[in-house]
Amino acid sequence: MLQALPETKTITFDEFLEWKPEVGNYELHEGVIVEMQPLGDHEEINGFAAGEITVEYKRLKLPYIPHSALQKVA
Repeated sequence: MLQALPETKTITFDEFLEWKPEVGNYELHEGVIVEMQPLGDHEEINGFAAGEITVEYKRLKLPYIPHSALQKVA
């Protein structure tokens, strides 16, 4: 479920980076900050992918990869 935060002003990606708190899951959609809720199939897929990636980086003896990361999609 997407829930837009009560901000009417659109912001840039750089402004989003300055605003983004350490806790919580937020995305920027067309200049609007949206709080993301991990629910249902999406969360199951995320958990599965995280587990598979963990197995591989341990097998390859790579350094730790954080569970969450900030990505900019063009």
